Amino acid sequence: MSSRIRRALVGIIAAVIAFLGLGQPASAHGFSSVVYVHVTNGDGGGRIRTVLELEYDLFVVSAADAEHDDPLFRAGTAAFEAGDTEGQAAALGSHAESAVRYVTERFSVGTDGKACTPSRAGDFTIGRREGVPYAAVPLEWACPGQGGDPEVRSTLFPDSEGYVRGTRTIATYDLAGLSGSAALDADHPSFSIGQSWYERFWEFFRLGAEHLLTGVDHVLFLLALIAGSRRLREIVLAATSFTLAHSVTFLLAALGLVHVPERIVEPVIALSIAVVAGWHLWRLPRRGDRAAALPDPAVEGPLGLDRAGWLRLGVVFCFGLVHGLGFAGALGIDEPWSWTLLWSLLVFNVGIEAVQLGIIAIVFPLLALLYRRAPRAGLWATGALCAGVAAMGLVWFVQRVLEG
Repeated sequence: MSSRIRRALVGIIAAVIAFLGLGQPASAHGFSSVVYVHVTNGDGGGRIRTVLELEYDLFVVSAADAEHDDPLFRAGTAAFEAGDTEGQAAALGSHAESAVRYVTERFSVGTDGKACTPSRAGDFTIGRREGVPYAAVPLEWACPGQGGDPEVRSTLFPDSEGYVRGTRTIATYDLAGLSGSAALDADHPSFSIGQSWYERFWEFFRLGAEHLLTGVDHVLFLLALIAGSRRLREIVLAATSFTLAHSVTFLLAALGLVHVPERIVEPVIALSIAVVAGWHLWRLPRRGDRAAALPDPAVEGPLGLDRAGWLRLGVVFCFGLVHGLGFAGALGIDEPWSWTLLWSLLVFNVGIEAVQLGIIAIVFPLLALLYRRAPRAGLWATGALCAGVAAMGLVWFVQRVLEG
C-alpha cells in the first residue's frame, strides 16, 4: 500500500471518529430527566389514581413563572439549595395550584378517547432517587363512563426553559386486573393499559437499542474491542465478557442494589475507551508484520488465549461492570426488587445486545477481509481507528472529571 493511500485512510478514519466524538457533549448521554409514574385504581368507580415523581429542582423551575421571580421559584430554590426536605414540600404545598397545573397540562389520563378530570389527591412529599430530591405529586382522575381502556400520556420536560435535553417517563401500573410497565419519551408519549405483551416488549427493546446507538462512548468502546481482535474467537470472548459484566451491574443497579454516582461512572467509562484502544496500539507490531500481529499458537493457553489475551479479557470484564452502571443510569430505574419492572429491564438489555451484535457482524468481517487481502492496510486501519478512539476517550475523561 502506498504512503498516499495510507495517509488518506488514516485521515478518513480520524474524521469519522472526530465527527462521532466532538459533536457530542462530554457526557455522551446528555442531560436528561426521568419521571416515574405509578397508576392504580382510585377511590370509587371510574376513578384512577396516579403518583408522579419528578426531579424537584427541575419541577420548581419549570412550574414557576418564566421570569423566575414568582414565590414558588424563590421558596422552592431556597429550600433546594439548603437541602431542606420539609421546606421543599412546604414550597410546593403553598403553591399547589401552579405545581398541579404544570403537571396536568403535560400529563393526562383518558378512557375510550375521552379525557379524565384531574384533582389533587394528597400532600406533596419529597424523596430521593439517584441521589437527588424527587417530588411526589398524587392525583386522582375522574373518568367518564365505566370500563374502557385507560390511556396515559406524558410530555413532561423538556420545556421552554431548556434545562433538559430529553425526558423518559417510566410508568408502572396495577389497574383493572392488569399490571406491567411502560416507557415513554418524546417519540412515543403515550401507552394504553391494555397494550399487548409484544407492544411492551418493543418499547423497552427500542429504548435499549437506541441507547447503545446514541451512546457514542459505548459504540467507540465496542469498536476498540473489535479492532483489537484478530480472530473471531477473540471478539466473541471479548463481547461475551463485556455482555456478562454489564448485564450483572445493569440489573443490580437498576433494581437498587448497587449505586455508584454518575460523576464516577461517566469518567471511568471514558477512561475505559482510551485503555482498550490504547491496549491495541501497545500490542501493535512495530514492523507491521502480519505474522507478528497474530498470536503464536505455541504459547496459547485455554480457549486459545495467551497470558496477554486473558489479561485483556479481565480488563474488558472490569470495564464492562462500569458500563452496566451507565446503562442502568440511562434507564433510570432504581426500585429495589421491582418484579414488575424486571421483565422490562431484561428486554432493555436485549435491545442493547442486539445492536452490539449487529455492529460486530458488520465491522468485524470487513476488518477480517482487509487483513486477509492486505495485512498492512489492516494494521494501519485498526491502528488509526484505535488512535482516534483513545484520543476521544482521554478528551472525554478530562471533560467529565472537570464537570463532575
